Amino acid sequence: MNCLIVDDNKIARTTMKQLASQVKDIMVSGETSNAIDAFNFLQDHPVDLILLDIEMQGMSGLELTKNLGNKRPLIIFTTAKKDYAAEAFELNVADYLVKPVTPTRFIQAIDRARELLASNSEEVQMDSNDFLFIRDSNIVRRLKIEDILYAEAMGDYVKLHTLQKFYAIHTTLKSMEERLPASKFLKVHRSFIVALNKIDTVRDGVLIVNSKPLPVADGYRHALNKKMNIL
Repeated sequence: MNCLIVDDNKIARTTMKQLASQVKDIMVSGETSNAIDAFNFLQDHPVDLILLDIEMQGMSGLELTKNLGNKRPLIIFTTAKKDYAAEAFELNVADYLVKPVTPTRFIQAIDRARELLASNSEEVQMDSNDFLFIRDSNIVRRLKIEDILYAEAMGDYVKLHTLQKFYAIHTTLKSMEERLPASKFLKVHRSFIVALNKIDTVRDGVLIVNSKPLPVADGYRHALNKKMNIL
């Protein structure tokens, strides 16, 4: 992983470089003392990961993260305060490290980033794979697509239901629809996507999946009938 270190404290940057040097697959591509220089660096030098301080003059680490948009590198915040943790994780960063950072905790954060990086590279070919990566209580978990019964929109979250439990993912149903293979899943309602091979019965605008009744909106019935190849 190519890495950029951003911190206004020179000692902190040195510490991060020393920690990174202990991990064989990390290469530090650069370092900056402020977020504005980091933003400019990234325009010409894309990286996989940013080790990013939060409290800096001019532009904070949180502001830089927002300005980089959805296609930003993975980010691990490195800060002396715990106060920003909730806001940081709302930005879907890989991890949040509180200084002083121990080698063990640093390696844990890098492992999370490595798994996320692997999942991002697989998402492009999701239709040909049999799993996806999800964040479950700040833990990256591999979930078999075959285990998903249906997806349910719940406000700012989507619940992925399996036989054993459900996983609440901070995303939209539209985004989930794009990630699930179209050959196996179909949106049947503005709030539901179902696994076609998990449907037991369909009757009067309601389908049953694992004894759970789910609504089928009128606008989706034709597509459902076509997908199910009803005789």
